[in-house]
Amino acid sequence: MFRFGIMSTAKIGMEQVIPAIQASENCVVSAVASRDLKKARKVAKRFGAPLSFGSYDEMLASDEVDGVYIPLPTSQHAEWTLKAAAAGKHVLCEKPISLNAADIKPLIKARDKHGVLVSEAFMVTYHPQWFKVRELINKGAIGSLRQVEASFSYYNVDPDNMRNNVKLGGGVIPDIAVYPIVATRFATSMEPKRLCSTIEFDPKFKTDRYASAQVQFDTFDLSFYVSTQMALRQSIVFHGDKGFIELSAPFNSNLYEGDEVRLQNRNHTETKVFRYTGVNQYKLQVESFARAAAGRKQEYFSLEDSYANQRVIDAMYLSAKRSAWVKV
Repeated sequence: MFRFGIMSTAKIGMEQVIPAIQASENCVVSAVASRDLKKARKVAKRFGAPLSFGSYDEMLASDEVDGVYIPLPTSQHAEWTLKAAAAGKHVLCEKPISLNAADIKPLIKARDKHGVLVSEAFMVTYHPQWFKVRELINKGAIGSLRQVEASFSYYNVDPDNMRNNVKLGGGVIPDIAVYPIVATRFATSMEPKRLCSTIEFDPKFKTDRYASAQVQFDTFDLSFYVSTQMALRQSIVFHGDKGFIELSAPFNSNLYEGDEVRLQNRNHTETKVFRYTGVNQYKLQVESFARAAAGRKQEYFSLEDSYANQRVIDAMYLSAKRSAWVKV
């Protein structure tokens, strides 16, 4: 069993990842660490973890922990990933693992130097619906892919939420613009060449609250918008000359009507629906991570993938600043 140490008592850890570890076949929660020992003990007791620590360094020094899950504020991801790798711990870090592509290169060096697995927690890349989309595109089910259209939005104006805090790495682009990009790259196995984007900043929080982008790949385009201050919505469509693929819950699994991949032919005379019920993409993520950490053959989201994805995010900020198309 892979022994996870949880670095902080963040909401996503308690609501999604820790329960997923508990439900997994090959992982256990061995420890919880917080700068507040009382909080660490409370969460450890709640989830049955045998160890609790009042500092992250203490947990990294423990022989009872094989690897750590890092759901800290975004601005601290790269720092603690480096420290964990140096301590010989495998690392599953929440996205984005860094706020710019340049900071991912030291993570790759640390991973290789210390012989550990470091992976950014893009849970969508473990959901079977995305493997189905990739399979359908690869076998030509929609013919030649020409256009991908996506949206992802929610409404959050809480001043105490880290997503509305510039210093903590808040903003819509690092939080959710990463998803249409990573999903498109995953489904097509292709990389973008250039893009043009627009960004709107919140006058109070100073974070980016709305962004849209037109991203050009070799043979198709991706267009999407994201927002932290719009009605809840998520969608994605892969449109080809022979048909299109649409997902009902592309990013937050089991949301809305459930997880479905719909394949529609050119003339709307045939529809195929692939349904995925009871899938916990966080559980699949931690199980895959543990297998990869153990040296077993397992597809996972690599730091090279993280670097390629972050280059697109960096380009979005640069394009909006210049009001021009930029290379990725």
